[in-house]
Amino acid sequence: MSGQLRKVKTIIEPTPVVEGAGVRLKRSLGGQELNYLDPFLLFDHFGSLNAEDYQAGFPMHPHRGIETVTYMLTGEVHHRDTLGNSGSIGAGDVQWMTAGGGILHEEMPQVRPEGNSGFQLWVNLPARLKMTQPRYQDIPSREIPEVITDDGTKIRVIAGKVADTHGAVAEIAANPTYLDVWIPAERTFTHSIPQGHMPMCLKERRDLWRRKKDQHGLLRQNWWCGRMGSW
Repeated sequence: MSGQLRKVKTIIEPTPVVEGAGVRLKRSLGGQELNYLDPFLLFDHFGSLNAEDYQAGFPMHPHRGIETVTYMLTGEVHHRDTLGNSGSIGAGDVQWMTAGGGILHEEMPQVRPEGNSGFQLWVNLPARLKMTQPRYQDIPSREIPEVITDDGTKIRVIAGKVADTHGAVAEIAANPTYLDVWIPAERTFTHSIPQGHMPMCLKERRDLWRRKKDQHGLLRQNWWCGRMGSW
């Protein structure tokens, strides 16, 4: 690794979209502005206190040849599939689903006073793994390790490695790093990116997280990278 700082290539504003049975989302990756971040295909942020924006959910639909990663911030989502799997994920939980050769599943947000918010990332599978058996890695919040640096920066290590701390999700083809980073005011966060990996960082807007910023003086970033290749 060279130790050089990478320059920001593109800054985009997420695009409002409606998906599923009428869920309002903001799309950072997979729209017209940014659709070339190999191996990542899509990145959506869902978040609202208004139940009408999310309660219709995502009824049964197919996935094949990709992985979907759902990271919940608030609320709860029930899920089930045609293989007989079912369950729920709540605040701080992660579900990493490998669709492989194909699966039908549904994701139904539950109406809660605190609303429903989180992120979903789609990761392409390499050709040799596109027809593998579907599988899940359901990671409860308590099992996601956290690193707190000397300056107070808090890092939730979902996948990848920070210092000597390994993420909760393992055995992923893209060898990704997925971090949820809280940075105190007047501080910076630097993380080494492996050669051949493509990075992206999502900074939370102030109007979505005003209460948390005012109380703690923190900036939240959702940060990930993954290995590029002949996907």
